[in-house]
Amino acid sequence: MLKKVFGSAVFGVEATTITVEVNCDSGIGYHLVGLPDNAIKESNYRIAAALQNNGYKIPGKKITINMAPADLRKEGSAYDLTLAIGILTASKQIQAEHLEKYIIMGELSLDGSLQPIKGALPIAVKARQEGFKGFILPSQNAKEAAIVDNLEVYGVDNIKQVIDYFDKGVSLEQTIINTRDEFYKNLEFPEFDFSDVKGQEGIKRCMEIAAAGGHNIILIGPPGAGKTMLAKRLPSILPPMTLHEALETTKIHSVVGRVKDSGLMAQRPFRSPHHTISDVALVGGGAFPQPGEISLSHNGVLFLDELPEFKRSVLEVLRQPLEDREVTISRAKFTVTYPSSFMLVASMNPSPGGYFNDPNAPVTSSPAEMQRYLSKISGPLLDRIDIHIEVTSVPFEKLSEDRKSESSVEIRKRVTEARAIQTKRFSESDTVHYNAQMNTKQIRKHCVLDEASKQLLKTAMERLNLSARAYDRILKVARTIADLEHSERVNGSHISEAIQYRSLDREGWLV
Repeated sequence: MLKKVFGSAVFGVEATTITVEVNCDSGIGYHLVGLPDNAIKESNYRIAAALQNNGYKIPGKKITINMAPADLRKEGSAYDLTLAIGILTASKQIQAEHLEKYIIMGELSLDGSLQPIKGALPIAVKARQEGFKGFILPSQNAKEAAIVDNLEVYGVDNIKQVIDYFDKGVSLEQTIINTRDEFYKNLEFPEFDFSDVKGQEGIKRCMEIAAAGGHNIILIGPPGAGKTMLAKRLPSILPPMTLHEALETTKIHSVVGRVKDSGLMAQRPFRSPHHTISDVALVGGGAFPQPGEISLSHNGVLFLDELPEFKRSVLEVLRQPLEDREVTISRAKFTVTYPSSFMLVASMNPSPGGYFNDPNAPVTSSPAEMQRYLSKISGPLLDRIDIHIEVTSVPFEKLSEDRKSESSVEIRKRVTEARAIQTKRFSESDTVHYNAQMNTKQIRKHCVLDEASKQLLKTAMERLNLSARAYDRILKVARTIADLEHSERVNGSHISEAIQYRSLDREGWLV
């Protein structure tokens, strides 16, 4: 007897429906075809034990299972439940009406209990698009899948519940979530606050500008100056995520199984990989592609501490995602694209000894050693970072004063107002939402300079030996500074401040 059960495979951040055809006929044998990986091939052992421990069995007949489309590679243990239900219905051990109306996914333990799966959210989105009535999956993933409207989501703990639902009509409890209520409930304020930071007013100003325009930033300073402390507090001044951004971000984290019990991610991600990370782990990929750290930081912050300690090959793979805000990974039979619109925050020491720009410490590194150290970061990568700023140690007087610093709530209010101006400015564009994303045409349109400002910028370009890309970065940052002041035009003071934030370009900085 032939039966069809439906599962789903995730490629990139999109799902593809998989039709599992199970044929039970006279003879002996178990044949699984359709490009399954080893985890799926081993499923018959898990299924046999799970069925036996729940009063059923794999029949002593010839079982042929095809996973269509057969030319698409399937991976993972999430098809256990799909295959088990298919075997039970094809061997007539249970009756299952309306089986074709459901997507069924779940990894089986030997006692029949279900383990969580990856990619529940994109699978649920695809199920709704293709008109399925419901999605049956492990209860640990139910909230995540229930984010999708107009789809019945049933979280189950054991295969017996699924069998009883189809064979005996025992009802399952539907997981229902009001997506907007869930989003606002999880929209808590970040843990770290700028009020904890003593001194460093100039650096806080830079962080505010970076957050307001979505600009990448690099902090250069000696150990203990507070670079990591400042970077960790950047998400606290970024505008709250929109519901669309939250769904987008949750989808990516769902693919790698990082969604928590709350279901919907409402906080901007902050990723801080160690400098020993490989280029594949950072950008994504592998034999069966998975999102990397830069995609996991989509709509949030990617923090690279001690930037020169990263392998050069790792840093070079950042260049294309920083420009295109997406990562494309090609394989022989398919191509996947991951979104990667993130803010890059990097930090580094100014020299191998760490104290080159500290006025209170002696310089212990020679010019040659410093050049060798700084050359680990390529010029093209530095050009893609909008703001370069020096961080110096905080004097004791600042550390010990009782005056409370400005809180993240106050800073975030100004940042949100500036972002609202940019949202209105780019309302007709589908790809540009804030100043850092402007292309050349938009820069020329929205960053018109008077003659004095042009002359100021020309002088800076010549003296600092800046590239054409750095020229565009200065204009973008100046536009953001003007937005923070609610100024329609970019004037000389905005250009002057923006130029200061390019003073760490290597040629100018080493002079």
